[in-house]
Amino acid sequence: MSTGYVVLVVEDDPDAAVYMRTILQRVGMRPHVTGSPREALELLASTTVDLILTDIELPGMTGLEMIGQIKLTCPTVPIVVMTAHATVSYAVDALRAEADEFLFKPIRKPQLVEVIERLVTKARAAATPATVVLAIGAHPDDIEIGIGGTLAAHRAAGDAVVILTMSRGARGGEADDRQGESLAAAELLGARLFLKDLEDTRISAGDPTVGIIEQVVAETGPSIVYTHSANDRHQDHVAVHRAVSVATRRVPMLACYQSPSATVDYRPNRFVSIDGFTDSKLALLRAFGSQSGIRDYLMPDFVLATARYWSRYGGGTYAEPLEVIRDTSAVRRATGGTSTGATVVPVSHDTALVGDPGALPGVALGPDTTFRPDLTFRPDAERHDRS
Repeated sequence: MSTGYVVLVVEDDPDAAVYMRTILQRVGMRPHVTGSPREALELLASTTVDLILTDIELPGMTGLEMIGQIKLTCPTVPIVVMTAHATVSYAVDALRAEADEFLFKPIRKPQLVEVIERLVTKARAAATPATVVLAIGAHPDDIEIGIGGTLAAHRAAGDAVVILTMSRGARGGEADDRQGESLAAAELLGARLFLKDLEDTRISAGDPTVGIIEQVVAETGPSIVYTHSANDRHQDHVAVHRAVSVATRRVPMLACYQSPSATVDYRPNRFVSIDGFTDSKLALLRAFGSQSGIRDYLMPDFVLATARYWSRYGGGTYAEPLEVIRDTSAVRRATGGTSTGATVVPVSHDTALVGDPGALPGVALGPDTTFRPDLTFRPDAERHDRS
């Protein structure tokens, strides 16, 4: 095990200090050991550490007094307090001083390593800005049908999800009903919803559509955008795709989900495993009650059968397909980055519909994953009068 964590140990007992240093070095950590609180504070002024491990009874000032000074300059660095005196008052004082953990001596190696790794991992996760994912659709329920499971996985991974729906879907039902359903689905997902009121079946590929999308992009700062494919029979879906392509040109990643009206030219090159998130997707679709009785593709068996089919090209039991159009970011390091928690298997367009791409290695879908997009579009001109 080699984490490389830098740990400041403040311990005035020579034997205990050697013990701590030995344990940390053996697991690949880099300890700085001192018995003086003042030396520890001086070290913190010039050195970045991942965690501080301190005794309470120290010369010159107590460990708790030292914590108070550390919190002024290094408020996010986790601190573990250790003592040989197992008293409730010490534990209470440590918590009041905002220590992250309180350990009684003697401390066993597995316990010490587990605490350090847990606290450092938590601190690093808190310091990492959440990835913002923007999903754009023409009508209520378009997004949830296409990538409801993927968005649920994003939320489970701590990503911020934003939904932009361009119309209230008046041609496919009562606009007020569909608005309420959209709000309910967004609440279930924990997403921020932008619901616009462009005319259903007459959405433009230019302004005001482009302007609306640009405004939401500027306000939310996404690094991943999902939208309709150009390979779709519905004119609103194609228009939104074209508008998104223009309005999100500076967003690192753009990928297209499958709609029920997608044509046979829809050729995905990424397959996101949504194992563990199918119930979440079905719950999102149930929110659209006005549509469930008139749209066969909203039936649970239909939804699961579709996801089951796409899993043949990737890992897991259920998958959602994506046409990745653009990804200009760097490859995510194996030990860093943010992912959906779902598995994504890359498949080239030459093999997307034949062979056994399930044998290809999976990668985590995140803002730093590099894709090879196919930029060929063949939209169908057939017009739809219902959304």
